[in-house]
Amino acid sequence: MLQILQDILGGLWETSGLAGLAADPMKLLMMCVSFLFMYLAIVRKFEPLLLLPIAFGMFLSNLPAVLPEDMIFHAEYWNEQQSVDWLWKVLHDGGLLDKLYLGVKLQIYPCLIFLGIGTMTDFGPLIANPKSFLLGAAAQGGIFFTFLAAGYMGMSAAECGSIAIIGGADGPTSIYVSSKLLDGANSNLNTGTIALAAYTYMALVPVIQPPIMRFLTTEEERKIKMPQLRTPSKTEKIVFPVVVTLIVALLVPSAAALVGMLMFGNILKESGVAGRLVDTAQNALMNIVTIFLGVSVGATCTASNVANWDFIKVLILGVIAFSLGTACGLLLAKFMNWLSGGKINPLIGSAGVSAVPMAARISQQEGAKADPTNFLLMHAMGPNVAGVIGSAVAAGVLLSVINY
Repeated sequence: MLQILQDILGGLWETSGLAGLAADPMKLLMMCVSFLFMYLAIVRKFEPLLLLPIAFGMFLSNLPAVLPEDMIFHAEYWNEQQSVDWLWKVLHDGGLLDKLYLGVKLQIYPCLIFLGIGTMTDFGPLIANPKSFLLGAAAQGGIFFTFLAAGYMGMSAAECGSIAIIGGADGPTSIYVSSKLLDGANSNLNTGTIALAAYTYMALVPVIQPPIMRFLTTEEERKIKMPQLRTPSKTEKIVFPVVVTLIVALLVPSAAALVGMLMFGNILKESGVAGRLVDTAQNALMNIVTIFLGVSVGATCTASNVANWDFIKVLILGVIAFSLGTACGLLLAKFMNWLSGGKINPLIGSAGVSAVPMAARISQQEGAKADPTNFLLMHAMGPNVAGVIGSAVAAGVLLSVINY
């Protein structure tokens, strides 16, 4: 009888989460990291709508389990060659988060996020001042400089592209590129670590950008007042998304999915005849996809993916990429100011990164510090929304070059 009791207790122990934790104590460390991110999201309010789902997804995937069928997420499924058999394994044997992660792997979630962003974006300031396209393009310079720097450090082309895209300060685009390049590849990096770094730096825009803006501009430049923008016609706003989608698809087909969904959302909004669809995309759809995206991306943040030197390099190169992108936008704006005879405030150049509308607000705040009567927000929104398009195009360029 005693032996039977011992066997029962032994079997319970061997299949319990405690045994799994004893076998892999790093899971406890990762759960503590997830608690830290929960604190940052809830108390510090760092991108809470996405950081909180990411943190809880990280917590769920690191819960200890011994039997494969008890695991919510199987990291090994995403590190092997993908085939029809692999897909069947995920659908048949995978846990809940494995199935949700297919939306990331198949690039469904980022495109749906862009659809929602399109319905909330006003391209009016960009249409009114087309020169803003140049500032949005210049701010992507950090992506390509960092791509070369990562290559110099000995990283593979897929790793270089996945890290460099962080410089665009666009979370969905970072997820889109890294999921295409890294999942199933022989790399210590994955979509979760890239997304974590990208959204961390997006949350830190108010901390990273102002020192760079003040360093690269003079007080006189920051005081420059710009004239009020004209109001584009409804026809211009409807034609714009069609034209942009066509041009991008012809020049960079790899970016057509992201830009196409962005512009589809925008034409729904500007048409004025699809109110219910716009409301659904802005609210219900956006919220549902954000939950699924955050939880499934957080699930990939296991100890083997995060507790290593490669992740430290992602953090270092990510902040370099973002800082260089800010600097490139500012420097081009300074040059344009010189060409215009002092009519362009260089601060709007920093808004060329794709952190909408946070980067534009920082430009406004820095301009108001130099002169409280200076209103730059609408002028900064032009480069800001141009940066959304620019980051998607940069992603398409990277995918085309790396996959060629």
